[in-house]
Amino acid sequence: MGHEFESVDELHVDATPEQAWAAIATGPGIDSWFMGRNEVDGQTVRTAFGGYTPRHAISAWEPGKRLAYGSAAEDGRSIAYEFLIEGRDRGSTVLRVTASGFLPGDDWADEYEAMTRGNALFFNTLSTYLTHFAGRFATPVTAFGPMITDWPSTRAKLTTAIGRHGDRAQFAPPGLQPVDGVVYFENDDTIGIRTNDALYRFLRGFRGPVMACHLFFSRPETDQAWQAWLNAEDLT
Repeated sequence: MGHEFESVDELHVDATPEQAWAAIATGPGIDSWFMGRNEVDGQTVRTAFGGYTPRHAISAWEPGKRLAYGSAAEDGRSIAYEFLIEGRDRGSTVLRVTASGFLPGDDWADEYEAMTRGNALFFNTLSTYLTHFAGRFATPVTAFGPMITDWPSTRAKLTTAIGRHGDRAQFAPPGLQPVDGVVYFENDDTIGIRTNDALYRFLRGFRGPVMACHLFFSRPETDQAWQAWLNAEDLT
């Protein structure tokens, strides 16, 4: 048993089509909203995120208009993305993002739910990036904290640790720059915070640890520093 899926998101952003293309079709651009480190060579999109290193073959490459790529595994699992760019008046853009594929196995529903929530954070980050940081590139930081045994408890501790009050988050991680920002997105598995020069993102790992996937547009920090913070906060 398995499950075919397809989801469509339409993003309206205050950025030009050229800026949208740079965000989805270059390594530094993808680094600035997705996860890990990315490379694009016109034929393949490569991602390195922890031990996860997928290679996606590009099937459509129309600069400024359309990009599509995807991959499939031996167990039948597949994922594909298509981005359609449409310029609008006054330098704005509509970006249509389609994610589709197949999840094998009887437990596909749990994985699909986790993937859907994760994609919602990434695509909202893409929209936030293009609206507030278009033309700039970020340095990504990836940190893995403790394994999750009780996510509601972990999320409650995380909410306290980041000083969450309404739509604001304010905290001062030891040895790191203070964070004072607005919560630009959240769902049951994720929280995204925007400051003047960074995007801070906390995620529930699927059957794994709590993660930090931050993006710094100036004064980049280190994976090790944020990993230490995650572990020091005793989020389990």
